Amino acid sequence: MKISQQPLAKANIMIVDDTLDNLRLLSKVLTDQEYKVRGVSNGPRALKAAQLYPPDLVLLDIRMPEMDGYEVCKALKTDERTKDIPGIFLSALDEAVNKVQGFEIGGVDYITKPFQAKEVLARIETHLLLREMQKRLEEQNI
Repeated sequence: MKISQQPLAKANIMIVDDTLDNLRLLSKVLTDQEYKVRGVSNGPRALKAAQLYPPDLVLLDIRMPEMDGYEVCKALKTDERTKDIPGIFLSALDEAVNKVQGFEIGGVDYITKPFQAKEVLARIETHLLLREMQKRLEEQNI
C-alpha cells in the first residue's frame, strides 16, 4: 500500500520567526529538499496566511514581539480551518517547562536551537507522514 499519493517533499511549510537569518536558513534547508516554503515574520501575519492558504505544517519560533509562538499555536488550534495543522516549535528556550507548555497548547514537537538540519528534516517528515496517515484514516471512517 502506498502511504502518500504525493511526495512529502512537495508539502507546504510555513515558518514563523521574527529573525530574518533564521527564516533564510530554514527556508534554504527546506527548499533544498523541495518543500514549498513561506516565511512569515510575526504572529498576526502567520494567522492570516494560514487562514487564506493553510500550510501542511508550521514551524514556530516562540519569542516574537506582538504575539509569541505559543499564542500563534493556540489561535491556530482554535480555528476550524487550521486546527489540524501540525505545529513544531523551534526555540532557544530549552527548559522542560517551555516544552511542556508547547505540547499542552497543541504543538506536536519541539526542537531546541541551535538545531541540526537533519533533525529538523526528520521531524518534519515524521509529522507530515503522521498527518497524511491520519487524513486517510478519517477518509476511510467516513
